[in-house]
Amino acid sequence: MSRFNMNPRKLFIRTRFGNYEKLPGADSQSSSPLFSTPLIKQWKQRNPWAGRVQRPRLSIARVLMLIITSVLLATMVGTSIYRRRTWKDSQNKGEERKLYHWEHYPRLNGFFNGIRTLVPYRDWVSEQDYIRKSASGNPDDNIKPKKPAALNDNKEPPIDPIPFNPYPDFASADYLSTHEKVETCYIDSNDTVEAPDIYAYPGIPQNMTEPFFGSLEELGLNDKVCFERFGRLGPYGYSYSREEGGLGISGKSESAGSDKMWATEKKIDYRGVDWGNAQKRCYEKNKVRFVKNDTATEEAKRNEAPAKQKLKRHAYILRTWTGYKYSDYQILTIRAMINELALKSGGEYDIHFLLHVKDDSLPIWSSEEIYQKTIQDNLPQEFWGMATLWSEQQMRMYYPEPFPNNVYNHAKAPVHSVYRSAHFAMQWFAQVHPEYDFYWNWEMDLRMSGHYHEFNTKVGEWAKRQPRKGMWERATRYYVPELHGSWHNFTDMVEEEIYNSDEKPVWGPPKFENSGMLPYPPETEPPRSYLQDNYEWGVGEDADLITFNPIFDPAKTNWVFRDDVSGYDLELPEPPRRCAIITVSRLSKRLLDIMHRETYLMKHHMFPEMWPPTVAFHHGLKAVYAPHAVYFDHNWPLEAIDGTFNHPPKPTDSVFGWGEHNQLGNSFYYNAGFSATWWRRWLGSRENDQGGTEEEENGSGRLCIRPTLFHPVKYEQGAD
Repeated sequence: MSRFNMNPRKLFIRTRFGNYEKLPGADSQSSSPLFSTPLIKQWKQRNPWAGRVQRPRLSIARVLMLIITSVLLATMVGTSIYRRRTWKDSQNKGEERKLYHWEHYPRLNGFFNGIRTLVPYRDWVSEQDYIRKSASGNPDDNIKPKKPAALNDNKEPPIDPIPFNPYPDFASADYLSTHEKVETCYIDSNDTVEAPDIYAYPGIPQNMTEPFFGSLEELGLNDKVCFERFGRLGPYGYSYSREEGGLGISGKSESAGSDKMWATEKKIDYRGVDWGNAQKRCYEKNKVRFVKNDTATEEAKRNEAPAKQKLKRHAYILRTWTGYKYSDYQILTIRAMINELALKSGGEYDIHFLLHVKDDSLPIWSSEEIYQKTIQDNLPQEFWGMATLWSEQQMRMYYPEPFPNNVYNHAKAPVHSVYRSAHFAMQWFAQVHPEYDFYWNWEMDLRMSGHYHEFNTKVGEWAKRQPRKGMWERATRYYVPELHGSWHNFTDMVEEEIYNSDEKPVWGPPKFENSGMLPYPPETEPPRSYLQDNYEWGVGEDADLITFNPIFDPAKTNWVFRDDVSGYDLELPEPPRRCAIITVSRLSKRLLDIMHRETYLMKHHMFPEMWPPTVAFHHGLKAVYAPHAVYFDHNWPLEAIDGTFNHPPKPTDSVFGWGEHNQLGNSFYYNAGFSATWWRRWLGSRENDQGGTEEEENGSGRLCIRPTLFHPVKYEQGAD
């Protein structure tokens, strides 16, 4: 086919609208069962001449040219019609596209086992384990989901849902002996509407599929429960009417047993809620937990009592833009973030909308009225008090040109375009809001089936426990528990691989030949040699960067933007770099401050997915890849998945580059096709002629998923 004759470098050019252009073979993706999303309408540039009428002046030459052009156009149209018809005929004759190697592996279906197959964790057997047992000739009917005919007549789940509470016991004597009292936060200004709980089922659908990458247990997440849509989203208005203050979008859904949570939970009228005000009140009530109080410390010393532990604060930043449409499902997700991260935690987080104003001609910095109108035109009213506006024009003034000595601008976009410099707005935000210790860079197409506070807190605590020795090397690899065993074993394996290779382990800030470098913080100099350290340095130190995909060396891949580097001496070798695909991350104030200084003082710049990891690398900061659970819809052999993702034989095979088709069937990557399909099935949608209300009612019920991070989800749809 013609796609194989295309220039491969051009196949990976990323558009200014956020996704890479087609991978080799992507023209056949629409025929794959993985992809059922509607075609995205192509953006058209505005034609400045469209409104002008000009009188044509025709000469004989012009008439001949018009005739020839018309003939050529007619020929092209006819050829196009013929080719389409020929292609359609070939499809009807059963001709199929060439499958990717991983599409030959058997499909996994345990993701779609419903709540009527719930079993306690101790009785759960993963789909992969069941397949192995069956292949060995020793299947056990007791560990296989019951068929619909054997389900109980009333179709109720065999287990009742329970409130899910991942927070410390704020009222306990143990907590109060080391922390300040947590004042309860409410949704309304009268302190009468309590922040709701969400509900989980204390079990797992039998033969639920296991993730190939990452581990709930390793991160400290509760891996013995699952979440279905009523318990997860119901308290935020999913399952009751608009007349009651909900969103009323569950009417056609399979719902057996969903009413049980309302025995203890109250329905909240979300009409008129001001989330920004609720966040501010919550922090004001609890700021003693975060702000250092020298008087209290001195008093504690006089009384020989230990000072109370102060907590660090987080800004949770949703990267949005003018014109973005907020569906009811998106609103449920944002309400969950605010309630679980900010209100229920006693003010540990603030959620912000960092809203990109695409129209540079809007005088948002000159007029408070226009500023507020822009917010009101582009956000649901309940979130108006949480927005900060920015524009590319503002960034041009904040980080003025020039940014010289660019190696290769593959995107062919200006340096200040959000496509090439999304990090500019984050750096600026951290300067405007210096009150936070950490800043979460969160995209609008992320979804979480579990509890936000549990996930974010456990990820941060896990990162804090990680030693620096082997840190960068571990971050380049996917953790496959079924193959690698425990995280300790994985650490030893990586150490042995580095020892037996020509690769020199990273130990402190790297030394490399280039000019104009800012000095690194003195505390990032290793306290002892690599061999003398017994995995001690870094333990107990908060991570400056947490990513959710591996942090790799782009120079060892053919990732298309690896050379989008500016501000360094072109007479010298390119500086060493690191990259993590998808900009979703947690960044420390220290890292963002250094990124800011590198930008405005040194005029250093790199592509957004490369810049934070590279700055952390150059300055010896602590950076980790958090091994969260990532699922695949095909049953990859363990050796094949490890070889493909962790040990590609040559750069062109890297899954961060031309080998990115290997990511299509998983639940977390920029081009993952399975993530949105699985998420919509969880919402009750019928996808690829599977799932939906009728199938759930006649089968094993609605889906119940353990804590999982999904990306990307470009649109949402439930039962219809």
